[in-house]
Parts: sequence; structure tokens; C-alpha cells
Amino acid sequence: MKRTHKITLNPNNKQRKWFAQQVGYARWSYNQALADFKKHYDATGEYLSVGKLDKRFNAYKKEHAWTADMDQVVCSQSIYKHLGAAITNWIEKRARFPVFKKKGRKDSFSSKNGSAEVRGKWLRLPKMGWVRMFERLRFDGKISSWTISRTAHRWFVSITVETENTLAVDKTSTHPVIGIDVGINTLATCSDGSKYANPRPLKRHEKKLAKFMRVLSRRVKGSKNWHKQKDKVARLHYRIACIREDAHHKATTNIVNRCSGIGIETLKVTNLLKNRKIAKALSDSALGGFLSMLKTKAEMIGIKPKEADQFFASSKTCSRCGHKKDDLKLSERIYHCDACGISIDRDVNAAINLRNVAVGHTETQNACGVQVRPQPEARETEAGKVIWKQKLLPQYKN
Repeated sequence: MKRTHKITLNPNNKQRKWFAQQVGYARWSYNQALADFKKHYDATGEYLSVGKLDKRFNAYKKEHAWTADMDQVVCSQSIYKHLGAAITNWIEKRARFPVFKKKGRKDSFSSKNGSAEVRGKWLRLPKMGWVRMFERLRFDGKISSWTISRTAHRWFVSITVETENTLAVDKTSTHPVIGIDVGINTLATCSDGSKYANPRPLKRHEKKLAKFMRVLSRRVKGSKNWHKQKDKVARLHYRIACIREDAHHKATTNIVNRCSGIGIETLKVTNLLKNRKIAKALSDSALGGFLSMLKTKAEMIGIKPKEADQFFASSKTCSRCGHKKDDLKLSERIYHCDACGISIDRDVNAAINLRNVAVGHTETQNACGVQVRPQPEARETEAGKVIWKQKLLPQYKN
């Protein structure tokens, strides 16, 4: 089993310069090979294989003496791994034709196993030597590959290790099954009533970011002051991303450690972003990334999250009797059921419905793929008044 640990590096000035050189070398080799592929395809209509592209580039780079001081595995990985994947996705019509890389966008370079060594908080790289890391490698095993990347002013290393899967869910676990409803005001609401706050970091730093962008717009593009101000903007964006990611990690870890099963909703974030009134708040919350992180951590310990159908009305359906309220407005934060009379927090009600989906009490689709929901049973009293036969869940029986 392969696992990756991303660690912040603490390089000196010489090492930062070398990192920047390798990033430039990887970008240059990618662009040269892509230009060669495009020129040959436009002339003959035939595809050049990645092996031929690498062989032609090796002959071309000998014309440039400065390439001898670079790590040659970096250019090989840039062509074989990154350009090869981009061309394959284009040929199989999963993506558009590859574009040339630009300086300052997703700066990174990769290398293969055997060329790096980790000892404590130190990382040895080829032609560079030992580089200080901020923390130790979390996993034990053989290093499969590694990637150096830059975000704002920080340098990171992502180390992939071949290790055994030592994490597994306890079959005798007494932890309950939890349903999770995500939202903007509250990041996650669980079926047991617990809630996790949404920091909304972009909204918190929006005025400061707007001020930095105004200053940047007044600078002459390409000047030293322009680059200084651009670094300030990048650092602020990095801080916003760190606040958001920290909240997601803490919430997902806490949820996974105290449950034996998870029920979540299926979000189509692309469709939700079409609503201009909530598009910025949704992007600031990054709900898709939160659910993806939750599923990854759950699957690592053997928990398979159960996803409800895309059109399952978890917020509009009563968690006690199953009655669906079609006229529920977004401003109504308390769910009042017209059938059984229950009043419950809207998000908690949705989380309970998702929990019921996970434990199998509720189906969101039948065998034909048609949406279904639990139907309450009606019976008539002596006075002739129709009341609902409530199917109480375990938490309501007492």
C-alpha cells in the first residue's frame, strides 16, 4: 500500500536557488517535449510516444551546456510522468490538448525512488545533499517517489512510501453510525447533535486581500515592487488556504475516530456554484474538499461511507415519520413537521436522515433507479380523524 506524506521544508538560500533551478528545468523540458510532439503531430498526424519524445529531448539538451549541472531524472519524470499523462488524457478525450507551463504556476519537480533518503528530520536529495524538514516522515517503508513543490513562500516535499496497511476498523467497535450534513454556516452537523464551525477564512480576510490587490494594480508589472506585492498576495492566499485546511483536518479526524459507519450526501458542487448568491460562500467553505477528505480518512481505516442519492431530500424529510415538506425555505432553520408535530434543528434532522440511509433504514433509490423515501402509515381513530402511525427511531423510544 502506498501512502504520501507532505512535509514543509526549511531550506537555506542556496537550496532555495537550487530548487528554483530544478523547477525551471522541469518546466523547460516539459515545454520542449510538448512543442516537439505538437510540431510532429501537425506535420504528419501521427503521435510520438513518450519514449521517443524523451530520446529526442536527450539529443536536444546536449546543445545546452548548463543542463549538465541539473538532475537528469527531473526532466525524465517531467516528460514520462506529467507530459505522458497529459497526452494520454487528451488522446482518450478526458481532457483538452496539453498547454505549455508558465513560470510561477504550480511550480514543482519530481524524481524516482533510490535518489532520496530520510533520516529523522533530514532529507537527502541528489546533487543537493541534506535538507532540513519541519517534521519527521510519518510512515515507515521504502520510498517510492518524491516531489518538491512551492506554494507562496513555502517549499514542500511529498514523499510516497510503500508500506503495509496497519490501520483497520475494529469489528467489535461500539461506536455509532453517524450521519453528516454539510453547510455554509456550520461546516458539518452530525446526527448526534454535534457541530463543527466553519471558519470562513476568505470572508475574514476579504478586506485585507482587496487592499493588497489594489496596491498590486498600481505597481508596474515586472518591477521589484510588483514582485514584492505579488508575494504578499500569495502569502495571504496561502494563509487563507491553511486556515480552511486545518479546520477540515480537525473535523474529519474527530468524526472518523468516533464512528463505525458514515452517511453523507452527494453534492454536485459545480451545479451549486451556478447560484451567484451563494457561490462565493460555497467556494470559501470548500464542501467538496471536506467530503473528499472525510471519505479518504474513513476508507483508510476500513469504513466505507454511504452516499445518499443526489436528489434525496434529507432536509425536507421528517426524520421521525418520513413526511416530506415541499415548501421548506432556506431561511427556516427549525424543521416543523406538519404530520407528527416534531420540531428539530434543520441540519440535525438532515443528518439523522443520512444516518438512516447509512444503517439501511431508508432507501433513496429502488431497483429501477427511481427516488423513494420512507412513507408514514396512516390509521383512523374512533372520531374519524386521521393520525400518523409514528415509526420512532431508537433515540425517541425513551
